[in-house]
Amino acid sequence: MKRFISAVLLPLVISGCFHQIALNSIGGILHNGFEVLNEEQDLELAEKSIASNIKLLESLLRSDPDNEQFLLLATIAYSSYSLGFVEDTNVERARMFYQRGKEYGMRILKHNRTFADALDRSFEEFNTALASFSKSDVPALFWTAIAWGSHISWSLTDPAALADLPKVESIMKFVLGKDSTFFHGGAHFFLGTLYGSRPNILGGDPEASRRHFESCLNINKGKFLMTYVYYARSYAFQIQNKELFESCLAIVDSTSIDVLPEARLSNAIAKRKAILLREKIDELF
Repeated sequence: MKRFISAVLLPLVISGCFHQIALNSIGGILHNGFEVLNEEQDLELAEKSIASNIKLLESLLRSDPDNEQFLLLATIAYSSYSLGFVEDTNVERARMFYQRGKEYGMRILKHNRTFADALDRSFEEFNTALASFSKSDVPALFWTAIAWGSHISWSLTDPAALADLPKVESIMKFVLGKDSTFFHGGAHFFLGTLYGSRPNILGGDPEASRRHFESCLNINKGKFLMTYVYYARSYAFQIQNKELFESCLAIVDSTSIDVLPEARLSNAIAKRKAILLREKIDELF
């Protein structure tokens, strides 16, 4: 009887193992694919590729819903797609995509039981729970905060969304403390934008914004051009420094996207955003 059971179950076990191996292999291929995509300079090709990858990732997550690699890639994909190809033309779609990205990221973070339990508790308990994460959690924390914060930035008439902003800020400060260089100084980039996008009365801090942007530029050596775009549209606009605004955009215009090959796509998007931002200069100043 035992031999019979083994004979029946063994193929199922082997099948399950091969299925998991296949999923892991696909995860590695997708990860490499995203790295290659970041080096793409053709925006139309990149837009179509990211959209295709999103649906592939969602299909894979149907088979393996707790796969943290797939969840992280989905968080990155939705955030990148929305920032690069949606938010400048369709705010409602951008909000929806950022929300999806946040939800995928939160599924990773909720694997940490301490954090999951603190989500709906006091702000102090939320902050304390962040300490249960380590440096290895930085990618998931960073990209979840990017998606979450971006969703809030396009939901300024939603009090419930705005109430979550201090939590997002805390996550990014935690990331900053664990790895300030992650994603070209991304935590500095986020906090610079956050403090530079709001007036003082609503929690803005122009001087803190400037310091974060300068730190970000120091880390990426001015090669991650999106830094200049957001330096202009947040800090320079907030303090009404037209000269700095134009100077930042001029740097983006004059710098080759190849200055940072691994961020060629982001730099190409930055150039397009700089053009759109310059078209609004008379409205902004």
